[in-house]
Amino acid sequence: MTAFSIVLLAMIAAFLGMRLYSVLGKRTGHEQEPVLPRERSAASPVRLDDGDTPPSPLAPAPDASGLVYEPSAEAGLRQLLATDRNFDAGRFMEGAEAAYRMISEAYWKGDRDTLRDLCDDDSYEAFVAAIEARAARGETLDNRLIGIDSAKITSVDIDRNEARITVRYRADISAITRDADGKLIAGSMSDAAQTDDFWTFRRQIGSSDPNWLLDEIEAA
Repeated sequence: MTAFSIVLLAMIAAFLGMRLYSVLGKRTGHEQEPVLPRERSAASPVRLDDGDTPPSPLAPAPDASGLVYEPSAEAGLRQLLATDRNFDAGRFMEGAEAAYRMISEAYWKGDRDTLRDLCDDDSYEAFVAAIEARAARGETLDNRLIGIDSAKITSVDIDRNEARITVRYRADISAITRDADGKLIAGSMSDAAQTDDFWTFRRQIGSSDPNWLLDEIEAA
């Protein structure tokens, strides 16, 4: 088992499976290469060689700060934009929030097909191991994502032709675990717990497959 698998399983055990519908892979009219895997529209090229302030792909306004990224990620975003002129940070984050919902709900429900589509091999295997362990105990999760309080890109790394983007999510989740008889054995139906995690997605630059896959998860 990889180091990531061990870390993920430990997180799941510690937080009752909290940590791990929406638009991902569906036609919404906003599809593009980042995260949204199948349907996408063309984006205008982004020019970063004229000394001007970067245009809107770097800075849509999801919150009071007006940015979808932390200052520490700006250099990496510029490098990614220079390499992939179709990249759009705002639309990436639309898809990233959708991915957070889809992957979380797929894990809670034991939906392996969805996890297979959205995760790389290591993260998929870790999820499956946790799902099988949960089933062996006769337990089910009745979790609900109450809301994502914030989601921002914290780092962008490019190694050869692979791009890796890390997003920090702060969210409220109602986490409930039931036994084989449906009895509540952990969690609360009325209180939501706050989570704070880093999710890293990766993609081969220039690949004909536009899908960004979940690579790893780390507690903040």
